[in-house]
Amino acid sequence: MRRFVATFIAVVVVGGLAGATLLADTLVLRDGRRIEGELRSVRDGVIEFVERGFFSSKTLRISRDEVVRIELDESGSGGGSSPLAESGSGRPRGLRERVVAVSSVEPWSDTGIDVRAGQTVYFEARGRVRWGPDRRDEAAGEKNSPFNANRPIPRRPAAALIGKVGENSRDYFFIGGDQGPIRVRGRGRLYLGINDDYLQDNSGAFTVTVYY
Repeated sequence: MRRFVATFIAVVVVGGLAGATLLADTLVLRDGRRIEGELRSVRDGVIEFVERGFFSSKTLRISRDEVVRIELDESGSGGGSSPLAESGSGRPRGLRERVVAVSSVEPWSDTGIDVRAGQTVYFEARGRVRWGPDRRDEAAGEKNSPFNANRPIPRRPAAALIGKVGENSRDYFFIGGDQGPIRVRGRGRLYLGINDDYLQDNSGAFTVTVYY
């Protein structure tokens, strides 16, 4: 009987620990590793993350460039104490994030993110693309860009970052270099591209972090 009780207690303890790992934030690194634990902060390009083990934990400080995405525990057990957005960014805390390469030579890049109608999404773009001879611009696009009826969004700057929801949708929306909230109208897969009508002479890509 004593042996049975000891075995039962061991099973309950191990089971409780295993259950705890299911209620955890997860860092997905570029080298393929997944680290479970608790997100503490994202500040000045450094992610502070507490890695949880069965019997111990340790605090990691990892460059944001080494992280593909952060999957937050959706159980609500963190009570909103795990900030994902950087201080002063204007984004609410607790958003998921995914880094996407938006090619300038492809009409649309699949973000791998499904959104719902009315959802608020934030974008943070880095890098420049070449979209013609002696033409290189950041996500905000060409300054003083003229109207071009052949572009996806004719009255918006050339080479700027744009988006749409749904593979076959033509309901495009402008992003540019704006990091403020964008409320999407459609429901489905989110795609990103550049506002250009001729892609054959393009090169480069934007690196875009999507917060959703």
